[in-house]
Amino acid sequence: MNWKTLTSEEQLSEINAASAHQPVAIFKHSTRCSISSMAKARLERAAAPDGLTFYYLDLISYRPVSNKIAELYQVPHESPQVLVIRNGECVYNESHSGILMDEIVAQAGI
Repeated sequence: MNWKTLTSEEQLSEINAASAHQPVAIFKHSTRCSISSMAKARLERAAAPDGLTFYYLDLISYRPVSNKIAELYQVPHESPQVLVIRNGECVYNESHSGILMDEIVAQAGI
C-alpha cells in the first residue's frame, strides 16, 4: 500500500480536485484502537488497485482534519472509517470490520 499522508484541511481541496479525474479513498485510523489496526493491516495485505489513490489520516494526531471530513462530506465520524470520494463527493463510506479492499474497489467503480 502506498499511502499519502493526510495532515491538513487544505489537502481536502486537493483531494476534491483529484477526485474529478480518479476516485480517492481516505482511511481514518485511530492509532489507539486494535480494530482500526486490524482494518489497516487488512488493507495493506490486499493488492492496491491502479486508478485509486489512498490517503491515510491519523485521526488522533489530526482530529480537526477528521472533523472537517465529517462536515465536508456529510458523513458521521467513525473509527476506523474509509470514504471513497468521486467528483468531490463521498460516494461510499464504511467502518470497522466492513472495511474491505474488494468493496472499496467496487464502490470506486474501477
